Amino acid sequence: MYPGHHAEAHPGRPAFIMAGSGETVTYREFEQRANRLAHLLRAQGLKRLDHYAIFMENNARYLEACGAGERAGLYYTCVNSYLLADELAYILNNSESKLLITSRSKKDVALQALKQCPNVTLCLVVDGDPADTAHPDFATAVAAFPSTPLPDEALGTPMLYSSGTTGRPKGILRPLPENPPSEPLPLYTFLDKLWRYRDDMIYLSPAPLYHSAPQAAVGLAIRRGGTVIVMEHFDPEAYLALVEKYRVTHSQLVPTMFSRMLKLPIEVRARYDLSSLEIAVHAAAPCPPQVKEDMIGWWGPIIHEYYGATEAMGFTACDSEQWLSHRGTVGKVLMGDLHILDADMNPAPKGEPGEIWFKTANPFVYFNDPERTAASRSADGTMSTVGDVGYVDDDGYLYLTDRSTFMIISGGVNIYPQECENLLITHPKVADAAVFGVPNEDFGEEVKAVIQPMPGHEPGEALAAELMAFCREHLSVQKCPRSIDFMDALPRLPTGKLYKKALRDRYWGDRKVKIV
Repeated sequence: MYPGHHAEAHPGRPAFIMAGSGETVTYREFEQRANRLAHLLRAQGLKRLDHYAIFMENNARYLEACGAGERAGLYYTCVNSYLLADELAYILNNSESKLLITSRSKKDVALQALKQCPNVTLCLVVDGDPADTAHPDFATAVAAFPSTPLPDEALGTPMLYSSGTTGRPKGILRPLPENPPSEPLPLYTFLDKLWRYRDDMIYLSPAPLYHSAPQAAVGLAIRRGGTVIVMEHFDPEAYLALVEKYRVTHSQLVPTMFSRMLKLPIEVRARYDLSSLEIAVHAAAPCPPQVKEDMIGWWGPIIHEYYGATEAMGFTACDSEQWLSHRGTVGKVLMGDLHILDADMNPAPKGEPGEIWFKTANPFVYFNDPERTAASRSADGTMSTVGDVGYVDDDGYLYLTDRSTFMIISGGVNIYPQECENLLITHPKVADAAVFGVPNEDFGEEVKAVIQPMPGHEPGEALAAELMAFCREHLSVQKCPRSIDFMDALPRLPTGKLYKKALRDRYWGDRKVKIV
């Protein structure tokens, strides 16, 4: 979120535009805003390597809330804006945040959380009440500070948290060198090249800004002097309209967004000119191969998938020149850096799934959690894992198949449910699908599917039988669901990740669940 020389070279250029309201903030304005907040943070006693947090929806103050930390040498934690008070309090305390920036719409949750957070000394509220001196209005508070840079500017960076889909969220901290803010971490220099960013690009951000992928993508676009279009909420047709309106060149989505666009009527999809798009990156979860093939058939060969996780982003495992692919793969890998290993840390046979381990390209630790940090490392400390499962084919392409924490063990057979999920989502009567293990007295676990039907299709025994027969046509019997339940909507995070733990826990009751 550091504009650098672009604030002087192109002061009147829009740094970002809010898609819903059309509010535009120029590079000059963005520079001045971020500087004022940086001075406020210093005045509150935050020094280099200290922490603060941001808890709010996508709004016109979000990017400067990040940009101030990036020039003040601070770690800033962008918190999932859908968390409840106790969940927010856990992250504020765990991250050792000293200051919180929230919004009027999130204020009630924030104030409930702060009752448990004695170390947070100030809470600023975007669009708050100027008369509330206990929780000052953001704009009023920063207006008292200079718009010029700090005399001791230093590079800061996000310290984001995992989604908590397999347990309590974990803070991911990367070492922060004493660089000026104009010199980003090597990770972001690599991503800039990998995602084929360029000067004067137009980036469309459809996802919540608290997530790692939009954080990186938006920050790099601003460092490039591009214009960012920020969607307050994702809507499939609105996304297409924005691409046409602003002649968008780059974007980043999650697979569920692809699915929602593909299920628009063909005449709606054909209504918009998408010819300006150069690169569409997707991340957050493996993309079902059929979804990716359908998107490529519609958009052309611009779908760009990357393998990375908030925790590690072991990008040196990948050859960026081979990244674009029509094969539903993640990318062509350099096997000297990436290894597919079985439970005993031995190489898995070619073509068989195993846990993905990679040479640690970007050092990280789980903040205040040495046990989890150690569990993510190999015994000799040279490799890391985030629990992804996949295999490499004969041509050297890596396929993500699942997460190790979601593996089902049924009668001694290891079953990775992602394959069944990928199949079910292609059925025309299925809007969303989740597959996981539930208790079975004889086999330990059995395969369960929970389905969100498409509008107009009645859930019930007939649809369940049709979907189970569909699975048996395409998968071996042990991978097929033994039963199917239905829900109006599956619990997905706004980032696109399926909150599978919440579904599983309903079926396990007081029994011990493998996910920790």
